[in-house]
Amino acid sequence: MKTLSAACLAWGLACLAPAWAAPAPAEADAMARHIVSELTLDEKVEQLLNGAPAIPRLNIPAYNWWTESLHGAFGPGATTNFPQPVGLAASFDDRMLQDVASAIGTEVRAVYALGRGKPNPNRIGGALDTWSPNINIFRDPRWGRGQETYGEDPFLTGSLAKAFVRGMQGPDAERPLVIASPKHFAVHSGPESTRHTADVWVSSQDLEDTYLPAFRAAIVDAKAGSIMCAYNRVNGEPACASQSLLVKTLRQDWQFKGYVVSDCDAVVDISAHHKYAVDAAAGAAAALKAGVDNECNVATLSHTPGLGERYKQALARGYVRQADIDTALVRLFSARLRNGDLPGLAERSFPAADAISSPAHRALALQAAVESLVLLKNDGTLPLRPSARIAVVGPLADARRVMRGNYSSAQTGPTQTVFEALRQQFPAGQVALVPFGPSITDGDPVPAAAFVGPDGHPGLRASYFNLASGSASQAGQRRFEAQAFGSQDVAGIEAHGQDQPGAGQVIRTEWTGFLVAPESGRYRLGIAGMTGQLRVDGRDVPLARRATQWAEPVALTTVSLKRGERYALRLQAESGTGAPAAMLWKRVSGQPLADLRAAVAGADVVVAVTGLTSDLEGEEMPVKIEGFQGGDRTSLELPADQRAYLQAAAGLGKPLVVVNLSGSAVDLSWVQANAAAALQAWYPGEGGGQAVAQVLAGAANPSGRLPVTFYRSAADLPPFDDYRMAGRTYRFFDGPVVYPFGHGLSYASFRYEAPVVEVREGEGETGLVVRTAVTNTSGRDGDEVAQLYLTPPRFDGAPRLALRGFQRLHLKAGERREISYRLDARDLSFVDHDGVRQVMPGSYRLSVGGGQPGTGAAGDSATFSLTRALPLPR
Repeated sequence: MKTLSAACLAWGLACLAPAWAAPAPAEADAMARHIVSELTLDEKVEQLLNGAPAIPRLNIPAYNWWTESLHGAFGPGATTNFPQPVGLAASFDDRMLQDVASAIGTEVRAVYALGRGKPNPNRIGGALDTWSPNINIFRDPRWGRGQETYGEDPFLTGSLAKAFVRGMQGPDAERPLVIASPKHFAVHSGPESTRHTADVWVSSQDLEDTYLPAFRAAIVDAKAGSIMCAYNRVNGEPACASQSLLVKTLRQDWQFKGYVVSDCDAVVDISAHHKYAVDAAAGAAAALKAGVDNECNVATLSHTPGLGERYKQALARGYVRQADIDTALVRLFSARLRNGDLPGLAERSFPAADAISSPAHRALALQAAVESLVLLKNDGTLPLRPSARIAVVGPLADARRVMRGNYSSAQTGPTQTVFEALRQQFPAGQVALVPFGPSITDGDPVPAAAFVGPDGHPGLRASYFNLASGSASQAGQRRFEAQAFGSQDVAGIEAHGQDQPGAGQVIRTEWTGFLVAPESGRYRLGIAGMTGQLRVDGRDVPLARRATQWAEPVALTTVSLKRGERYALRLQAESGTGAPAAMLWKRVSGQPLADLRAAVAGADVVVAVTGLTSDLEGEEMPVKIEGFQGGDRTSLELPADQRAYLQAAAGLGKPLVVVNLSGSAVDLSWVQANAAAALQAWYPGEGGGQAVAQVLAGAANPSGRLPVTFYRSAADLPPFDDYRMAGRTYRFFDGPVVYPFGHGLSYASFRYEAPVVEVREGEGETGLVVRTAVTNTSGRDGDEVAQLYLTPPRFDGAPRLALRGFQRLHLKAGERREISYRLDARDLSFVDHDGVRQVMPGSYRLSVGGGQPGTGAAGDSATFSLTRALPLPR
C-alpha cells in the first residue's frame, strides 16, 4: 500500500520539505483539499464525526479527535497527574502553567506514538489534539465543573489560557505539536442539570466583559488551533449553531482559521433538546452552516453505525451544500497534516514511551502542587515543630483518589495520601492515623498490592471474551463466546483485551483471584463499571448486580476482613458500556469519636483532612444527596458529619489544623473562627500529599492565592441559573466573605513601596508603565504573588475593581526587588452598558500588593487619570 508521502506525489503536490518540517498552512490546505476531492460522499460524512474511520484506499488511518488532557494526558497506563485547573490557577504562575502544558503535550504525543498503527476510532485518547483547556468563568461556587476552570476572573483566566495553549501547541502555532481546543464557547458555567436545554440570556456588557475575554485571548493572542462550542443556547441560539458566536465573533471579528468541535452530543441537542431544528438532519445542518467542523457524538463509543447519514439527508434536502461539507473536512485534514498525524510533506518524530510520567514531569507535578496550596489562616501553629506528635484525622486523611480530581487518566504515578506523606516528612512514630466513620466521600481504588492471582502470584488473572456471533452490540442484549480468546496476568483491575490477537470490537473482561486486606477491620467495598462478587466467610457477597454508568455513585458494602486472609473474587466488565472498571474500598471505624478522643489524648496537634471529592461535584452526575445534586452543589457547607467531627476535634483542647480538599469554594467560616490554621489544597494531583506535608512541616513556604471568592453562604448569591454578573465574584459582590479572591498567607512577610505610574497617552499609544519594589522583610525565603488591581471611574455596570496584572516572585530573606508592569489599551479598558469595550476617560486608582486592596494584604496604591476615550475592537 502506498504511503501518504507517495500519495502526495501521486496527487501532484510538492513533497520536498526538510525532514523536520510539517507542511506550511497554505500547503497543508492544498493537500487537504486534494484529499477531500478524492473522497466519496459516504466517506466524507463519516469524517465529520469524532471517531473518523480509516480510508484504506488512500492509506488514511482512523482517528479519534476525542482526546482530553485537562491536567494530564489520557492514556492506557499511568500518566503524570498535575493539580486540578482551579489549583493550577491558585499558583498565579503563568510560566509554570506553560511548562505544565508542555509536559502534558509531550505525554499526549507519546501516548499517540504508542497507539500509532493500531488506532481504535471508538477509544478516547491517543490523538494529536486535546479538548482543553476549560476556560469558562467560575461565576458561582455551586457549579460542579468549576474545578476544571481557572477561577472567577476573566483576566487571570485569559492569562492562564494563553499559557496553556502556548505550552500545549509549542512555539509554532501554524505547526502545532498538539492542537488545543479551549472550551466551552460560550457562557457555559452551570447548572449541570439543564445544560442540554438552557437558553442563557446575557447582556452585551456581561458577554464582552466576562464571558468572552478568555476565549479571545486564547484564539487571537495564543492562536489556539481549535475551539469547542457549548451545549447551552446563548440569547436564543444553540452555541453550536450560533451565527452570532461562531460566525460573527469567532470567524469575522477574531479571524479564526482553525476548526470547531462540538461538545459531545451538543449537535444532537439542537433538535432533540433545544427543539431549535425540526429533526436530526436539520440540527446537523444548523451546526455545519454555523461552522462546526467536527461533531463529537457519544454513540461512536458504542459503535453505532450510520451516524453520518444525517449529513447526507441534510445535503439531499438542500439544507447544506457540498461545499459546506468540504470546507469542514479541509479544516480537519489540514489540521492532521500540520500536526503530523498525516505525514504530509514530512514525517514527524514523537517522544518515546519513557517520556510518560518521567522523573522531570513528576518533579514538576510536585512543584505545581506546592504552588497551588493556599494558606488561609495561621495563628502561629504552622509550620509544625519537628518533634510534634500529630493525629491525622478526617474522612480524607488516608484518601488517594481525591488527589486526582476529574478529567484525568484512570492511572497515575505513585500518589501519597496526606497521612502517608506526613509519616514520610516526620518520624513515623510521631504520626498516627485515626479512621473516620462511613462517609459520602469514601471510595479509593484498591491498590494492586491487595490482589493475589489464582496461582498465588501478585495481581489478578484477566480473561477476554468476544461478542458472540449474532448478538446485539447494545448493552443489556449481549451474549459472549464461552471460550476466551486470550488471558493474561495483570497487576490489578486492568484490561488489555484490545491488544490481544483475535480481539473483536466488543469485549468482555473477567478478572479472577483474591483480595487480601493489609489490616484487619471494617471495610466498605464496591465496584464501578463491573458486576461481581467477593466470597467472605463462606458466602458470596454481591458487590454490584449491574455495571454503574459514567459518574454514577458506587454502592459500598461493609464487610469485616482479616489481615492476610484471601477472599476469592470474580469481576466482569464489558467494553463500551458503564463507567471505567474499578474496585473501591475504604477502611472505616465503628466508633470514630471514641477513636478520635483516644488518639488526640497523646497528640500535640490535630491535622483534620476534610472536604469534597470530584465524585460528588463534577460534570452532569447522577448524584442527589444532601448538599449535592446532578454534579452541582446546593450548599456551600462541608458535609454534616465533617462539621460535627471538626467541632468534636476542636473541643479536645489541642491545636486544630484543617486541610481542605475541594474543587470549589467551601464555607469555612467555622474553621476561620475556631481552627488554629487552615490550608486549601484543592485536588492537588499526584504530588498533593507530599506538597501538603512539606507545607505543614515548613519544608516549603505556602504561596498560593485564591482564584475564587470563598463566600459564607449560597444565600448571599443570586439564583444559580441567573447569568447576570451583578452580585457575583469579587468584581461585583460587595458583601462580607470568609476569604477574598487573591487571598493567601505565607510564612514570610513582604513590604511594597508606593507604585510609580507613567501614563502613555500619545499618538498611536495608550498604556501605563507601573514601577514598584517588593522586599522580603522576614528571615526566611518565600514566594510572593504581586497583584495589580484597577478601580475604574464609575459607570453603569462598572466593577468594584479588576485584576490587571500579576507576577510571582521568589525572594530570599531580606531581598528587595524592583518590578514593573506594562498595561496596554486592552488591559486598561472596561466595557460599558452597551457592550462596547473602551479605554474610559477619568480618574483611576491602581493598587499593587499581595492581595486585593482593603483586605489586609500588604500593598500600596496610586491614582492616575486618562483624558480620552478609545474604543477597542471586539
